[in-house]
Amino acid sequence: MDYNDFAGAVERIVGNVERAVSGKHEEILQAVVALAAGGHVLIEDVPGVGKTLLARSLARSIEAEFRRIQFTPDLLPSDVTGLNVYNQGDRDFEFWEGPVFANVVLADEINRASPKTQSALLEAMEEGSVTVDGATRRLPQPFGVLATQNPVEHEGTYPLPHAELDRFMIRMHLGYPDEAAEMSLLKLARDPTADLEPVVGLEEFLRMRSLAWGVHASEAVLRYVVSVTSATRERADVYLGASPRASRMLLAAAKARAAASGRSYCIPDDVKSLAPAVLSHRLIPSPEARQEAPANGASGSSGSTGGVAADIVRQVLGTVPVTEAV
Repeated sequence: MDYNDFAGAVERIVGNVERAVSGKHEEILQAVVALAAGGHVLIEDVPGVGKTLLARSLARSIEAEFRRIQFTPDLLPSDVTGLNVYNQGDRDFEFWEGPVFANVVLADEINRASPKTQSALLEAMEEGSVTVDGATRRLPQPFGVLATQNPVEHEGTYPLPHAELDRFMIRMHLGYPDEAAEMSLLKLARDPTADLEPVVGLEEFLRMRSLAWGVHASEAVLRYVVSVTSATRERADVYLGASPRASRMLLAAAKARAAASGRSYCIPDDVKSLAPAVLSHRLIPSPEARQEAPANGASGSSGSTGGVAADIVRQVLGTVPVTEAV
């Protein structure tokens, strides 16, 4: 596989998912890029816009094992990771795998579970493993978490801690479809994923990951990534700026975006195109910045905390000079 093959595979995956989730080309592309880079995705939007459908369609398109975890207040960590159960026949304990043992895991309404249960995903997302009763078990590869949350309804929810938000490579908003896309949706079968066939095998997707990690990033691109993340730490309207992990995530996503364009090297435009989605959920705007923003209440809008942070990232991109060297 070369980078032209990589770009062709991404195009097939995106096109296949668009058969079920129409009108969301850029969002689907970002999700594919994140998984190809070894990252995880947080989809934050109102109910009914296709968050679950996107996750299922993506998993089916790459022939991945898919499992869905419905997060509720009474969900226990063992309901996610699995537990040891005593087998009376063998007179020994055996491990029963939890739903996290899959290639693509949908953590549906992740903010409805308690912080203790949410933390059960941290090791899985960072290390690709889970530890139960002192024994560490590796998760199948590739492994990716697509989590959803409703930003409008807050009753009975637990805000995601910053340490957990920092594990997600990309946060996105799907938004409502336009009229043409919604008309197409009405013509689909009751389960749009039922007719989807895999267009990329799981082994091929693993090779895509290796290829994405091998994309060349010059010193100039590395300097640009660091300049962007450093600039978020120096602004008066930011209480907490992007961490070094954010720099790593931004570079990894930019490399995968370059590979999706058929290139073996990364350019500043790859960084710029993904910076709002990669950095905005890692920033904590100052209270003054949140108060001054127009409170229109829409998901991802300027009035929300996420919208304020995204606006800050765009301002940073407008002020940090872009070098032409690759």
